Parts: sequence; structure tokens; C-alpha cells
Amino acid sequence: ALIQLVRQLEPLAARDLLINMRSVVREQLPINLHLVMFIPALEGQCTREQAAVWLPLAYTFKIIGTYAQTELGHGSNVRGLETTATYDVAKQEFVLNSPTLTSTKWWPGGLGHSSTHCVLMARLITRGADHGVHPFVVQLRDLATHEPMPGITIGDIGPKMGYDSIDNGFLRLKSVRIPREQLLMRYAQVLPDGTYVRPPHNKVSYSAMIFVRAHMILDAATTLQIATTIAIRYSAVRRQGQASEDDKQERQILDYTMQQHQLFGVLAAAYAFHFTGRNMTERYKQLQSDIGAAVFSGLGEVHGLLSGLKANITAAASEGVEVCRRCCGGHGYSQFSGFPQLYADYAPAATYEGENTVMALQSARYLIKSRASVKTEGGQAGRTLAYLSQPAVLKEEISAASLRSPAFLVRLLGTRANALLDTAAALLAAHGGDHEDAWNAAAVDLVAAAHANA
Repeated sequence: ALIQLVRQLEPLAARDLLINMRSVVREQLPINLHLVMFIPALEGQCTREQAAVWLPLAYTFKIIGTYAQTELGHGSNVRGLETTATYDVAKQEFVLNSPTLTSTKWWPGGLGHSSTHCVLMARLITRGADHGVHPFVVQLRDLATHEPMPGITIGDIGPKMGYDSIDNGFLRLKSVRIPREQLLMRYAQVLPDGTYVRPPHNKVSYSAMIFVRAHMILDAATTLQIATTIAIRYSAVRRQGQASEDDKQERQILDYTMQQHQLFGVLAAAYAFHFTGRNMTERYKQLQSDIGAAVFSGLGEVHGLLSGLKANITAAASEGVEVCRRCCGGHGYSQFSGFPQLYADYAPAATYEGENTVMALQSARYLIKSRASVKTEGGQAGRTLAYLSQPAVLKEEISAASLRSPAFLVRLLGTRANALLDTAAALLAAHGGDHEDAWNAAAVDLVAAAHANA
């Protein structure tokens, strides 16, 4: 019945309905990745001809897709993925293989039982040259019988800490052939004779991941909205202790300063994350419009910003749920409170779509490059890094009045972020500059700078 309802709606309205419904019913849906990764990947990576074939099927749920990137041996290190797609010039087909045990696709939601198709991230090999990871559309299961297609081994990875309603799965491929046209070729292309045509930007194929990270900020806001609603309502009802012996009724625990201090900070974060998520969603839409017009200048800034926000906000939201649980005392530990499932379902957000430390370091790499551009090359930073070229807040400027000014607080945070970035840059230089050993030595300071920027 749900699918029939969705099929009557416009594609974007259908997606919004299902995403919002998931928040209302507080249950993860097996079609999550179909909505937030499979369809956005098709929208962002298909040529016009490919979009005409695949998007109508995806929008109407005639096919159910997932996004198969993470492998047993590699997750956040996308360049290390091992699945191969080797072009056969004679047949104009790609031959897909999982050459090692560690190349097994592992964790994609909906892969275990639900999905009929996937966007597969695999190493594109043509004319003997490995051109790195590219997206392919692959049929996984027969549309009539739902049995695995020839050469495909697929199943469920088993019990997890949470997400019990999501069939996270594994996938292995053995000499699976797909037509050349199933390489998503909006940017990178393989011509019939095997010639490889490079994309205009080396990160343009990651647009689906940029979309899902923007969505994750809104998801963090929703999670904290649920947690704070439970905890603050409980705190208004629960009574404990008297202010004096003359009191006839115990006090609402919400009247205690420490309860307010803990809960209202999480409530403020829920609002902040909500509006940040809306802003980043709009910026993603603008980025897609720019990319469609062959303007790639904003890609680095959005990728760097979202990497840092993803790391910062998912960690803060997870901790916020735990704060709310503790504020409900022993009752917060009961399954009936809703907190155990909420926490178990949200905790993996720190890991999926980019492990948080790796995301923070990716953001730091963008920050270090931007700092060098502004401070040593006289360049311009993106609008979110205006503090790099602004004077630091002086101690004499800090007063009770200035600390009540939102504009001044933004300047103060910018000064802090700038100082932490300077410290990280100095440590990098002390260890020999921009190479992996230096980055490893400076990692703690780089992550601190990324979090300060976010």
C-alpha cells in the first residue's frame, strides 16, 4: 500500500514523504539507501540517455537500489577499494569481479534481501590501465523471482548492535558482465574502443556521498529532537526532592539548574543542527546546479565543509542522546523510554559514510590548503572561511556586553579556529610539510582545527 501511494506522487515529494515517515515511525526502512544514495547517485552521475532508462524505474520502485561501496577490507579509504570492472573491447562489456576476500562488498543497507540493483563502486580497468574507482549500475536479483543473478553471491551480514530492520548485506561478483552503457558516464567515459575520457574534476563522482552527508546533519537534528522531547517531558513530570522541609510537594527535576544545563544545551544543538542541515541541503542543490553547468569551483569547499560537519555533528548527536538518557535516571535505561533503540540506531552514524576521524582529517586537508592560499599566496578563501583573513579578537575587546553580541561570538569562534589551524600548520611544517608521516604526526591538532571550524 505504501509503494502504491508513493508511485502516485512526484519523485521528490515521494522521497520527502518516505524520509519524513521514517522519522515519525522511528524505524529504519530497508529502502533508506534507495532514497538517499541510489537515486541521488543516478541523478548526479547518469547521462541524459541513462537517466531516461534508470530514473523512471527507481522513482516508481520498479527497481530497488542500494549503494555498494564499502568492502570488507576498505571503508573510508575509497582509493583502496579492490572490486574490479575490466572493459572487454570485443564485446563492449565490463567484467566485474571480487578478486580477494577483502574485496567483498560489506554493509550496504538493503543489500541482504531487498535490493534488485545497486550502484557499484569498482576500479575501472581499460586497455590495461587502472583508472580508479567509478560508479556502475548492476542488477543483483531477477525481477521476477528475486533470485541472485548469475555470478552474484549475496546475503545478509547478520546481527548488529542496532538497525535490526535494515538488511545490511554482502556481495561478491564472479565474471559478471554488464553493458558498457552501465558505467555512469555523465563525467568520466569509456568509448566503445576502450578509450578512457577523464572527468573534469577528480571528486565529481562522489556527489552522492556529499548528498547523504548533508542529509545526515538533518538526521542528527531529528534524533536530538526526539531525545530532548522525551527527556524534557520526563523532567517536567518527574519530581524528586524538596527545596525545604516546608514544601508539601517535591520539585520537578526540570527546576534543577544542572538538569537545565544538560538538557537545554542538547536542545540548542537540535535547533542548530536543523538549520545547518537545511542550509547544507540548499548548498548541495546549488552545487549540483553548478556542476551541471560545468562549474566545479564550489566542490572543494562543500566537500571540505561537509566532511568536518559530519564528523562534528554525528559525534555531538550521539553524545546528546546519551546525555538525555542519563537525565532520565534509571528509567532512561528501560527499553520503554525509547533511548536504547534510539542510541543503538544512531551510534553507527559516527562510522558510516565516512569514519569520523577520517572525515575530520579530510576537512583539515581542505583547511590547510585554504590557509596556505590566503596567508602565503594572497588568495581568497570560501565564504565559510572568512575568518582566515580577519584580524584576531583582542583581549581588550572581551566584555560582558560584547559576549552578548552574536556577531562578536562568531568573531571569537573564528579567532579560536584560526589559532588552532595555525598550530596545526606549524606542526606540519616542523615535521617536514605535506606528506603522510607529517600528517600522522600532526593528526591530533589537525582534527582539533577541523572541529573548531565546524
